Amino acid sequence: MSSQSRSAARAVVYENARLIVGDGSAAIEAGALVVQDGRITAVGRKGDVSVPANAAHVDLSGRTVMPAMIDVHVHIGYEGYTRWGADNYTAQNVLDHLQREAFYGVAATQSVGSSPTDPSIQFQRDQEAGKFPPASRFLFMPGMAPPGGGPDAVLLKGTTALHAVYEVSTPEAARAAVQEMAAKNLKSVKIWVDDRRGTYPKMTPEVYAAIIDEAHRHQMKVHAHATTLPDQKAVVRAGVDVLVHTVQGEKLDDEFLALLREKKPYWTTVIGLGDRTEICDHDPFVDQTLPASVVQAIRATTEPRPLAPNCGPRSPNFAAREETLANNVSKMVSNGARLVLGTDAGIHPGYTFGSADHHEIARWVQFGVSPMEAIVAATSRPADLMGLNDMGSLAPGKRADFIVLNANPLDDIRNSRRIANVYLRGAKLDREALVAKWKKGSKT
Repeated sequence: MSSQSRSAARAVVYENARLIVGDGSAAIEAGALVVQDGRITAVGRKGDVSVPANAAHVDLSGRTVMPAMIDVHVHIGYEGYTRWGADNYTAQNVLDHLQREAFYGVAATQSVGSSPTDPSIQFQRDQEAGKFPPASRFLFMPGMAPPGGGPDAVLLKGTTALHAVYEVSTPEAARAAVQEMAAKNLKSVKIWVDDRRGTYPKMTPEVYAAIIDEAHRHQMKVHAHATTLPDQKAVVRAGVDVLVHTVQGEKLDDEFLALLREKKPYWTTVIGLGDRTEICDHDPFVDQTLPASVVQAIRATTEPRPLAPNCGPRSPNFAAREETLANNVSKMVSNGARLVLGTDAGIHPGYTFGSADHHEIARWVQFGVSPMEAIVAATSRPADLMGLNDMGSLAPGKRADFIVLNANPLDDIRNSRRIANVYLRGAKLDREALVAKWKKGSKT
């Protein structure tokens, strides 16, 4: 019997916790959250909520409950922790990555531009049919780039081997590719607009304009990887729905800020991949899901390497990068960019599935985003972006995907790491069993 079937027999009320709904409204003190059949049926202050007479009661005094998070941008399937590559891309490895996301309180995870289309569609069907154990809900979108362009040098090795990226060089080919995606009922597509400092072919404006136009004809959203200010201006002006990355090389100018106010794109920062890995800090929150050999190897690495973690001295550019990020994150948000959680996890084990989400939201708050706004950007707003109408907040009819915390993240966003339990569709995730599995696997 499934966990959903078991829960149908009896409602459960989680009571006396602080409830953070996820929509930006004030937290509900001494709340009651009623769950039945994997769905939330009522939420509010204890005493104001109707509770079925035979409901089970779970006392969460002193705890805080928030919606499980949603990550709109990862690269699933290639990371093997002891090795990285296309050979790792199996349904079981995808599931493992989704379990890692769930362990850290992420209820839905979207792999962007790097997952092969047909196997991903099959995985979604199998997960929805209940063929896998509990894990974060898998979503994906294809990617498009010029031949020989697109993903970074690490990711490109995997996507090339699996033919995961649609390579297009003309507007006509671009439109045909989008039409093929739409015929498979895909809802989003990623484009790379980046020449990697002159080392890659770059998608032309004519091609990405055709992609955006054709995607919008089919009610599809377009996510654009762009890292420089001129490229971000160009893709926002062209009408992309989601801007990926934060400009780090210069401060934003008035022309771009005016574009943001006009277009109001969704925006995912993906800052953490460029940060020093938290493995260097000896934080059990990060280390607990990783093989000890990987943690030791990263801590022993002191020489900087491109797209690889190390625990050496900070870059000489560290202070300048921090100053630019502080300016640009604040300006993006205050000028209308709609912040959503995305991490780029999956490129290397120093910034990886689940723990990366907590790092990213802490960076936002460091740069001036309020804890409440960070929670909205990690829960209800990505649900809105992705059309996940039954996820992202604590509200009647929504899936009962939530995190029970031992401390209040509105006081300190790093309290999002004080996880007592994670619930998916009303069933408590066995986090201890997952850690035991990962530790056992690291020894074989």
